[in-house]
Amino acid sequence: MNTQFIGERLFPGQLGNAFVLLAFVSALLSCIAYLYASKEPSELDAVSLSWKKLGRLSFRVHSLSVAGIVGTLFYMLYGHLFEYEYVWHHSNASMPMRYILSCFWEGQEGSFLLWTFWHVVIGNILIKTGKTWEAPVMTIVSSVQVFLVSMLLGVYIFDYKIGSNPFTVLLRQHPDFGGIPLFQNPNYLAKLDGRGLNPLLQNYWMTIHPPTLFLGFALTLVPFAYAIAGLWKKKPDAWQKPALPWAFLGVMVLGTGILMGGAWAYEALSFGGFWAWDPVENSSLVPWLTLVGSAHVMLIHKHKGQSLFTTFFLTFITFILVLYSTFLTRSGILGTTSVHAFTDLGMSGQLLLYLFFYMILAITLLVMNRKLLKRTGEEEALWSREFWIFLGSLVLLISSFHIMFNTSLPVWNKLFGLKMAPATNAIEFYNSWQVPFAILISLLISTGQFLKYKNSDIRLVAKKLILPFGAAILLTAGIALFMNLDQIFYIALLGSSLFCICANADYFIRVLGGKPKNAGASVAHIGFGLILLGVLLSTSKKEFISVNNTVANLEGIDKGLSNSRNILLQVGDTLQMGDYFVTYKGKQKTGINIFFEIEYYRKQADGKLKYDFTLRPLVQVNAQMGNVAEPDTRHFIQKDIYTHVTYANLEIRDEAAQNGNEYTEPVNHVMAVGDTIAASNSLLILEGFNTSVNKKKYNLRDSDIAIEAVFKVFDAKKNTYTANPLYVISRNQVEPVEYVAPESGLKLNFWKINPETSKIEITLSEKKSAKRDFIVMEAIVFPCINLLWTGCMIMIIGTALAIVQRLRRS
Repeated sequence: MNTQFIGERLFPGQLGNAFVLLAFVSALLSCIAYLYASKEPSELDAVSLSWKKLGRLSFRVHSLSVAGIVGTLFYMLYGHLFEYEYVWHHSNASMPMRYILSCFWEGQEGSFLLWTFWHVVIGNILIKTGKTWEAPVMTIVSSVQVFLVSMLLGVYIFDYKIGSNPFTVLLRQHPDFGGIPLFQNPNYLAKLDGRGLNPLLQNYWMTIHPPTLFLGFALTLVPFAYAIAGLWKKKPDAWQKPALPWAFLGVMVLGTGILMGGAWAYEALSFGGFWAWDPVENSSLVPWLTLVGSAHVMLIHKHKGQSLFTTFFLTFITFILVLYSTFLTRSGILGTTSVHAFTDLGMSGQLLLYLFFYMILAITLLVMNRKLLKRTGEEEALWSREFWIFLGSLVLLISSFHIMFNTSLPVWNKLFGLKMAPATNAIEFYNSWQVPFAILISLLISTGQFLKYKNSDIRLVAKKLILPFGAAILLTAGIALFMNLDQIFYIALLGSSLFCICANADYFIRVLGGKPKNAGASVAHIGFGLILLGVLLSTSKKEFISVNNTVANLEGIDKGLSNSRNILLQVGDTLQMGDYFVTYKGKQKTGINIFFEIEYYRKQADGKLKYDFTLRPLVQVNAQMGNVAEPDTRHFIQKDIYTHVTYANLEIRDEAAQNGNEYTEPVNHVMAVGDTIAASNSLLILEGFNTSVNKKKYNLRDSDIAIEAVFKVFDAKKNTYTANPLYVISRNQVEPVEYVAPESGLKLNFWKINPETSKIEITLSEKKSAKRDFIVMEAIVFPCINLLWTGCMIMIIGTALAIVQRLRRS
């Protein structure tokens, strides 16, 4: 292979490395220049302006360098340059190109780069709009960029690795491949293929959810940087005016990213829901909760000049929680407690340095400026808007602490040598704690807007709340009775969320006159109430309609299959499932996906079945990372019907084999009495054993030991019969007698008994011409789930209106 070709293949990596180095150096120079600009007594001083000019120039060079890194990595992914470790690890030649974005940010390096890119965008906006705040704020922004780009360096200093480089050549990174002459064999590069993208990420939500989420993380930096600048420059009040719109923008974007993650989980994962309280999910939710509290406490200070320390604390803790979440999800400490966590790339120390640097910086500035943070003025009145906003922020903070403390159990175990195990049912555990917090928050935002700053006449407020409160009570009683809600906390959450919706709708109509110009808060709160209502009704009243009503025990097929949640369907069979009748029509392979076609019917008044709709859940076949089941959902206005396959034979039958007399390869089954084997056209239940065997029937000696296994067989034609494979010990040799069932084309061989476990081993083979395809599936009805998605949209719109309102005022 010639030198020119080798150079062409190595050039993108060399260019990418040059961009990484330039991005690091320029970010460091920008930070230093802005630091010196901030130290000058006057922003208009000639020395300050020259330093600021250098800072701007350096940050723009940094911006171009980051854009260069992004462009180079996309070029490598698009061109299938699998000789580079990142490209090989996260993509392959057979992957649809529409998922190239998911490949970009699947790995740690790509996600750090995405985060860095958003800071570049935000930093350039701050340069244009920062005015007198530009130098101190950009000092912080540039310093964060130094840390983030260092995560991409991939260099060693005194045997310690700094960062992980996305432009590392594969064979240099993996010594196991060192024997392959990468650039000497002209055919090798043409044959080299990648490991591929995680099947869970091959979904359209994964092309928009991560960038939205990381933009939300990036936006938390802006209030943090302004707060640091405010203490640094001894201006503890002035920084909040420019920071407030950014805080609400962060609330909107980060909240949208979290909700997108829920939508992805609902559509792509098979746990049957949209929120599982996974540690990585929690790690993104907690900073959002504290950011919401921070933005609202800023409003208190804006109107009353109070809660200054709380404003700083919540602003600082939000960004620090983002960094802590980064450590949790990327250090490998979560281990197997999360399906979303990254593996450890040896950057735990670097991540901790990043975290502690800004934590110590924030604490130091708070201590040094403690005299500036002393409370001034009178205490907040009980019936003042600022008191109720402060109380809501405090509830959010406590809620966040509970979530993060329990999410961090692996950290506490490692630090203190403990052995605390996470809750076996995370959903029930977190819900039991978070539902009361949700009730309190919804009650507070129901009444908060009716209160005035400083103080309010409680009698006038009560009169205004009579109508929405009465409407909420009536609706609560009606819905609780109709939906058969009987748990006290669920009824309380139902009432508080309805009160939240009714009160804010009433405020929007009667107080604001239905004008959206100043109604951002009311609209966002209505959306929040709808989210709580949708979550409550769709999860507490979800119904598993796929119930196994046959004699077969599905747990005998697979221990993970519950008879109360799964149903077995054979091709062509029609079984009742809730209000529907379902027919499994068969499977079809398209690329790496195997689709299972399931038709749903409804029974008419005349007793006939009428076709309603078809669902096509799939299994994505991936030999390297494991197969992944992906559900399919039918959406109605009042409900969703969610269906996914929990057990299936993924083999696509050869048409030529359907007419032959060949048998499949025997499959071994370890069984106890009561267990079930699912053949393609029959169910076999082990009922027991018979030791009184007629030995003459089988031409056995009197000295032979014989035991029959007694199977009850239910075939596809609804026939029932008994199968009796025989276990024989003759002359100290096991000589099993095979049982052949001509009715269903089955062969059974009882070949082993384990006295210690009271289990036996049976091999089963089937005549290929008699095989009949079957699946085990799970179907769930989620009532009122569209309230959740509608609430998401309304909350986002309301927050956007609030941002526009803040920008207009500032």
